[in-house]
Amino acid sequence: MADPTNHNQAGEVAPSTVDKQAPSVAEEHAPSTDSPEATDIPTANTPDPKAANPEDNPNAAKPAAASPKREKPAAADATEEKPAAAKAAKKEKAPAVENKPFVEFIEQDYLPALQKAIAQKGVQDLQVSFAKQKMPITGFESAEECWQIIGSWSEIGKRQFNLYFPDEDIQGKKGFSCNEGKKPSTLESFLIDERKITLDLLVYGLVQRLDGQKWLGRN
Repeated sequence: MADPTNHNQAGEVAPSTVDKQAPSVAEEHAPSTDSPEATDIPTANTPDPKAANPEDNPNAAKPAAASPKREKPAAADATEEKPAAAKAAKKEKAPAVENKPFVEFIEQDYLPALQKAIAQKGVQDLQVSFAKQKMPITGFESAEECWQIIGSWSEIGKRQFNLYFPDEDIQGKKGFSCNEGKKPSTLESFLIDERKITLDLLVYGLVQRLDGQKWLGRN
């Protein structure tokens, strides 16, 4: 029977096919040496990321950014004081004189202001009264009594004017008449185009009407 073992020469054993294939198989599966591969082993050229200066070493670990400081909220007292001060000022503000009761407003505020304004126009002997009576106008004898201001002075004869308030309200209807020693025959509307009547407007309107009659100043 033939010996299965091949012999090239006397005393030498031929290598098996496994031994022939081992180098080639190892080389086929071995990693390539052409491209470098990162490893976990630190080298002398790579500084420790924790100890290196971030400015010199791009691989250094950057410190965590500090959280921004929170600004303290503005004092609530400052914002609360303004509304409180505004409310206090609003409460302290005196009510408008025009809101007074009608008779009280005429006697306490309007008559003194009117006398002063007419005196500044050169009339020194003005006499003013406030009464509820019939209108001294021809044709109005049967009309009801109404509140009216009667003013008169004796410069160049007897001059008299009447300002009527039939509604007993300065914001309501108003009338005017004037005469020089005779009974007036005409009743005029007074300040009918104004939306809101104030003390100053009521004084100014009457002074302007008397000035238009050429009863004031050098007229």
